[in-house]
Amino acid sequence: MVQESQDRQFQDVQPTSPSTGSPGSETLDEVQQVVREVAQGCQGNPEALLDLLRLLESLHREICEQEFRPALPDTRRALYSFLREIESEGGWPYIPRMRLKTLLAHLEAQPSDSSGPSRG
Repeated sequence: MVQESQDRQFQDVQPTSPSTGSPGSETLDEVQQVVREVAQGCQGNPEALLDLLRLLESLHREICEQEFRPALPDTRRALYSFLREIESEGGWPYIPRMRLKTLLAHLEAQPSDSSGPSRG
């Protein structure tokens, strides 16, 4: 159930470049394809998928701090216009983290595995 929800979120993410074919739109399409291929290659390997998610989160933070913030408009009018455009194009990008409760619920839904690590 959780995986299905995450798959839908992953498939719904599209680059927010204008349909006029902005210079980076093809590059974004290529990046998106590569990330999807890597994720599919990690299928069934939660450690590898977690590494991928950590990498994406790190890149998100890096791009925000080093590229995006300095590129923001420097006048109120331009900033207001930019914010309106963000809202009309789908909102602010966000990378949600899985909540511990969701992870535990997923574990509880699985049949018990007696071959797991033992304590003692």
